[in-house]
Amino acid sequence: MGGREDEWTVEGANAALARVRATVRRIQALVVARRASGPAGRGAAREGNGSGNGHRPSLEPSAELQAAVDELTREGILLRDVDNGLVDFPARSPSGRPYWLCWLVDEPEVAWWHWPETGFAGRRRLDDPPE
Repeated sequence: MGGREDEWTVEGANAALARVRATVRRIQALVVARRASGPAGRGAAREGNGSGNGHRPSLEPSAELQAAVDELTREGILLRDVDNGLVDFPARSPSGRPYWLCWLVDEPEVAWWHWPETGFAGRRRLDDPPE
């Protein structure tokens, strides 16, 4: 990370991207699978109507999903939008003001930031750094 334990530097965030990208992709896949099973699928499995082979549905996808999200939150990383893979890393400007390093899962590196109150709509490139 950098600075304080719960804050990230651009360099630290970029160094962590391979791992963070893999975690976000895993979360996205688990969410897609969970959506595909839907409440009707779980109910049918519970009643033994075929899709669950007469067995109760596994709770593993939920546990696996929570564990993957926890991997990120333990480091202060926020997954803001699962579908788009929007992630924010907490950081602090040279003046001491907190801000977010902002990254989308398909971007090659962390190249954007925003103030907490402006959100994604207020994203700025890192070549216009926070002060």
